[in-house]
Amino acid sequence: MDTKRCFASRFDNYQGSLLAGQCEEAVASLVTATIQRILQELPPLGAAPRPEGRRPGLAAAGGVMAAWPECPLFATARERYLRSAMRLIDACARAEEWGEPDADTRAAFLLGGAGVYAVATLVYHALGRSDYVQPLGKFRALCAVCAPVSFLECGSDELFVGRAGYLCAALVLKQKLAQEVLTPAQIKSICQAILDSGKQYAIKKRKPFPLMYSYYGTEYLGAAHGLSSILQMLLSYHEHLKPSDRELVWQSVDFLMEQEQNCNWPPELGETIERENELVHWCHGAPGIAYLFAKAYLVSKKPQYLDTCIRCGELTWQKGLLKKGPGICHGVAGSAYVFLLLYRLTGNSKYIYRAQSSFPVNLIKMEHLLYTRQHCF
Repeated sequence: MDTKRCFASRFDNYQGSLLAGQCEEAVASLVTATIQRILQELPPLGAAPRPEGRRPGLAAAGGVMAAWPECPLFATARERYLRSAMRLIDACARAEEWGEPDADTRAAFLLGGAGVYAVATLVYHALGRSDYVQPLGKFRALCAVCAPVSFLECGSDELFVGRAGYLCAALVLKQKLAQEVLTPAQIKSICQAILDSGKQYAIKKRKPFPLMYSYYGTEYLGAAHGLSSILQMLLSYHEHLKPSDRELVWQSVDFLMEQEQNCNWPPELGETIERENELVHWCHGAPGIAYLFAKAYLVSKKPQYLDTCIRCGELTWQKGLLKKGPGICHGVAGSAYVFLLLYRLTGNSKYIYRAQSSFPVNLIKMEHLLYTRQHCF
């Protein structure tokens, strides 16, 4: 039985030239075709998507982002795509507001209300609508929900439903709107809650480092639910932290760097990686943890963080053609994004080549996924 989680790469190492046949126009036509197929599966106008009876969150609103390409190559279809995006995000917002109150996901970026309101704000703003301030106001109001240190029993700080995700959404809004969407006091209150939560847990569990967290009782390290994405968000707002708290963050970053095992990290603190069954995913492992060390390098300019990030990319090149699917969390796209990140950090064209090399595999997987959905469900 084959237990390997990745395909053997058939691509050579970078020899100084990029792959042929992948010009912008060729890729754009494939993207357009995929978007059209997604739009064909949208719910009827006025219907609120309720996957398996759950409130939609950003999981359903992901279709909005697919229908909203910002690249100039899609300029002629921009208005049409934005209208489709608004149709879906309005349905998501209705489901969020009319559904049963759910304290666990109201402030969640990837699985709840914060993500829906953030995307609604961006879509309305892109359409030139002045009422984008309404969903933005609802997003801001959620700051009060996640400010208490223990607002979630399962774990208040991680990326999907916790405070790190809320701060991440605020960063996206700041970048796209070119303005800070939270007040300094709000930012400080969320960061302080993350710090206090991490300090309390580390002391309670007698950890040899200052900040640690758990999600459903598991001490995750990876980007999905773990320490790396929480620290990344704290570094993203480092100017709002007291000097003493910044030092605690850097100590925790360095501790996490020391947990590296052969260019990778175990899903949980204290685990030993079994090489034949290791996870090299965005959610657990080097492809997601790379973003923390990229941010650490950008803030500090210390070469050891860039070196660690590069090692993450090397492992991803070896084991990033994942069998599990085309997605970001534990699929090929999550691997390819690491190469784009490293290109932006280093300017080395070999990372563009590696991202290109992931593209045809991902396209084949996406076509298979769409075919399966169309003919089997």
